[in-house]
Amino acid sequence: MTPVKVSSRSFRHAIEEALIHGYTRTDLETVLSEELKLPWSSVDHQPSDKEFTKRDVIKGYIETWELRRLVALGRRMVAELDLPETLLPELKALLAEYDRGGGVGTPAKNLIFAANGPKPDLVLHDAINNDVEIVRNGEYCLIYDEPIPADGLKYSDLIRWWRRRQGFADTMAARDVGLDLHGRLRASLGDNPVECRVFDAYATRYKGGQFDVPALIPQVYLHFDPATALARRTAGQNGSPLARQRMDFLILFSDRHRVVLEVDGKQHYATGDIASPTLYSEMVSEDRRLRLSGYEVYRFGGAELMADDADEMLAQFFDQLTDRMR
Repeated sequence: MTPVKVSSRSFRHAIEEALIHGYTRTDLETVLSEELKLPWSSVDHQPSDKEFTKRDVIKGYIETWELRRLVALGRRMVAELDLPETLLPELKALLAEYDRGGGVGTPAKNLIFAANGPKPDLVLHDAINNDVEIVRNGEYCLIYDEPIPADGLKYSDLIRWWRRRQGFADTMAARDVGLDLHGRLRASLGDNPVECRVFDAYATRYKGGQFDVPALIPQVYLHFDPATALARRTAGQNGSPLARQRMDFLILFSDRHRVVLEVDGKQHYATGDIASPTLYSEMVSEDRRLRLSGYEVYRFGGAELMADDADEMLAQFFDQLTDRMR
């Protein structure tokens, strides 16, 4: 039976019921802490406290979780735990109903971003598995080589990844690692003042150690065309068959709910100072394709980002976007 309403309460109840009836009290502690690796949130109690029921233990992990995080846990339970099918109908129905609300149909696999030099040369290392390998210019871009968490890619995830990638010591403060990463990401924007303004406005959300928020990822490769513009002209072709090879910014609120931010200078809709219906048509056509694929696309005009109240406008937009994606 399909639930009438998807909510944190309904997901939490479905998760609790499946776990309570699927495991003994002792096994439940192991499943939650070791297999699912969930963080324990209570400071006054421990999961092993004898007075705790199975429901108490589960609540100690997930009682304060928001909907997106509960959905991610539900997906992991269905995919990773050896639970009888008879315990999963409610949870699967909730997941199906949640997915009807939008989002990309398949989890993210490759994340290539923040290029600050020549375009990387990509090949399909294994076309069957869609494994991508960079064979040239890889030093100019970043590749997130860990699984995208089901509940989205947070700045804290990027900080942990950056610490490992750069070989920073465990004793180095997360804030210092985050500042180093921030500098590298911002460098990919070059001297583009309006893109930098968007990036800097969002970066204020990380202040005070608030790193468990979705990361704003700059210059993300969406398509890849191995041919250069010169090679295509030489072959008598007019431009690339793939529009918008890079997205200006991407936010992964979950592995399926993805928000694209585009900053439009006049090069998006004009040739020099002359309006170009062709460029505009290509832009809106690609927007439609992305939306039909499950992405959400928001555009900012370069002029509005140069206005005096741009920082206030961006802060309000990001607040509203975050509320909408909860």
